[in-house]
Amino acid sequence: MRDGAIVSQWFLSEADTHQVSESEAGRLSLTLSSTMESVSKVEASADKFAGEAGLDEEERFHVTMAVREAAVNAVLHGNEYDPAKEIRVTFQNTGAALIFTVTDQGKGLDPETIPDPLAPENLLRGTGRGIFLIRSFMDEVHFRQTHPGTELTLVKHLAPVSDKL
Repeated sequence: MRDGAIVSQWFLSEADTHQVSESEAGRLSLTLSSTMESVSKVEASADKFAGEAGLDEEERFHVTMAVREAAVNAVLHGNEYDPAKEIRVTFQNTGAALIFTVTDQGKGLDPETIPDPLAPENLLRGTGRGIFLIRSFMDEVHFRQTHPGTELTLVKHLAPVSDKL
């Protein structure tokens, strides 16, 4: 396999996506409908992508869960399950890092307005921990307003090969 290369049609049929493209080695882009089924496809793709990058089981789990949470947020909070809206997801392996970008077509999100899930008044809430988990599992998390929508970029730095020996 080429360095970081992936096969863009792992388990996605044409009916599953509006667009699947692999523009370069180590990069996959998906455009999916705003459904929980799409979230499952993003999660499975992230797991496979992280595994092919050589992450150990724990790191792979963390990356997969962070990407899943980002996709859930895009479908549920960003696009509000609107079937006319889509999510775009990009997976990239630069050799030094795995970069995941999830974009919705919603109203936008100001990350400063997200309640702290560890605050006493939020501890018993059943929701509101997604961004907290994403930030905990990834090395970098960046928000960008796309008007309309929000783009969330998650970065996991890869250890040099010599560090893994």
